[in-house]
Amino acid sequence: MLPQEIVRTKRDGGELDREQIAAFITGLTDGSVSEGQVAALAMAVFFNGMTRAEAVALTLAMRDSGEVLSWPELDRPVVDKHSTGGVGDNVSLMLAPIAAACGLAVPMISGRGLGHTGGTLDKMEAIPGYQAMPDNALFRKVVASAGCAIIGQTGNLAPADKRFYGIRDVTATVESVPLITASILSKKLAAGLGALVLDVKCGNGAFMDNPVRAAELARSLVEVATGAGMPTTALITDMNQPLASAAGNAVEVQNAADFLTGDARDPRLEAVTVALAAEMLVSGGLASDPEAGAVQARRALEQGYAAEHFNRMVAALGGPTDFLADPARHLAKAPIVADCLAEAEGFVTGYDTRGIGLAVVELGGGRVRPSDPVDHAVGLTDLLPVGTRLEKNRPIARIHARTPDQVEQVQAQLKRAIRIGADLPQLDPVIVGREV
Repeated sequence: MLPQEIVRTKRDGGELDREQIAAFITGLTDGSVSEGQVAALAMAVFFNGMTRAEAVALTLAMRDSGEVLSWPELDRPVVDKHSTGGVGDNVSLMLAPIAAACGLAVPMISGRGLGHTGGTLDKMEAIPGYQAMPDNALFRKVVASAGCAIIGQTGNLAPADKRFYGIRDVTATVESVPLITASILSKKLAAGLGALVLDVKCGNGAFMDNPVRAAELARSLVEVATGAGMPTTALITDMNQPLASAAGNAVEVQNAADFLTGDARDPRLEAVTVALAAEMLVSGGLASDPEAGAVQARRALEQGYAAEHFNRMVAALGGPTDFLADPARHLAKAPIVADCLAEAEGFVTGYDTRGIGLAVVELGGGRVRPSDPVDHAVGLTDLLPVGTRLEKNRPIARIHARTPDQVEQVQAQLKRAIRIGADLPQLDPVIVGREV
């Protein structure tokens, strides 16, 4: 099949069949389809969309472009979660061991930070010695022994997606819902999951800031995943403020450690984590409904089982064997810690959450270019939830930085990003919706 004819069909609003899509993705993978042709198809899909059948076919073709894992050695359901990305979103660090402690196997293949959003892989690499890119043998061993393993994507899983995304990224076609759907799901299907739970973020710190668009993406993901043979549910969650009270890498790991040990738990973060764990347990057949799943998840937390599974995972992947006993001893610390003070009394009425994420990037905790190194030590802590009552000169956040200039710059950014008003604001729910 000529790739230009496939492009022409989609350009003119036609529907591609499974064979055409498979042929195009084969060409994308082996290089026989040019970057220009890939860019043209991406733009045609951006403007004309795809039917569900086309999106399923694209997802499966991208899955089959590389290795597809299976887990015959496991005697427990294999379930994972994917988030569309946010600020202070360290849910995966607690969710994977909670689900494992409740009887699921969680082979969690995660990504690095993108733009203003943090990356789970960058956070795990803040733990000294942690092997975020193990070979398949070690990956399998850790999932079997600890019940979960949080690692990065290898080049053998859905390689077509990596090339396709790189071209979309420079042709302004990243936002296409069918292409986002295929990109996310092809990797998850290649991981050999029995079921998937999605956390679709919505708000000014999310990739999808519009509730209608977030619901559209959630619906697309659920329908395409189910059509591809992987039972999937999705929660739409609020990202109009940071989810945790910390944003960065080591600081979010410390926040997660405090959550697992019970030293401190941010209420909105706890609500999302427990709700996603409940969905995973229902999807895996270990809970009759989300309410029962939530009870199991909280029990795993309160009785310390989730913390045990996290420690076992970290140790098995090369990290400290006693990490949760004293995480602060192991995590990198910034040389300067400074408060950002409120300039007036009132209430925290809202956030420019994207601005918070960009402040972390300015500190060096994120990337401007994909090749940039990440400073694990820097970030923000003590971020206050919307609705907090403030006195003048009370800290509204704590900055962990390398230089005084960084502190001064980020203080100015935070004062623009954290809104303070005279009246108590309406508090929106953190769980916005659910798609099944």
